[in-house]
Amino acid sequence: MSNPDPIAELLSRVAMRDQAAFARLFDTMSAKLFGISLRILGNKADAEDVLQEVFVKIWNKAATFQTGRASAVAWLSMIARNQAIDKLRARKLSHVDIEEQEYLADTKPSPEDNAVSTNENQRLKNCLEQLNPDHANAVKSTYLGGLSYQETADLLDIPLNTVRTWIRRSLISLQDCLRK
Repeated sequence: MSNPDPIAELLSRVAMRDQAAFARLFDTMSAKLFGISLRILGNKADAEDVLQEVFVKIWNKAATFQTGRASAVAWLSMIARNQAIDKLRARKLSHVDIEEQEYLADTKPSPEDNAVSTNENQRLKNCLEQLNPDHANAVKSTYLGGLSYQETADLLDIPLNTVRTWIRRSLISLQDCLRK
């Protein structure tokens, strides 16, 4: 009795080491299995490598395929999917070299950096308090609030050149204050 599934028929012939059947199976299924690998890996070269590994597995394991358990296409797709996932995992693991990890800088500030930063922030706050309140607001709006000079002028309802003058003089005063 003939098997109605042509892929299953090819697999059964591959299990008997029929090279012509293997070539036909490759021609029939390679595009689909490549697509599965490419979708998982996102890299054409890796997907091509996986496709080669998949067909080696198919050649070696064709005899383990059982027609009653799954369709031949599903079985082949599962092999491609699993092989692509293994490649993806290996790629991720290969990028972590413990020897290089000890040389990576810690981006978090150290306790000493936090103390210095807190001290500098307090000094800046004290110097800002010594400025004329309108001038301090202009500096804060522009440098801490991210506003442009024009936006600060509009906010404070004063001419643009006045804002520029206030900020310039305030920055000079702040610089002098912070040097002390």
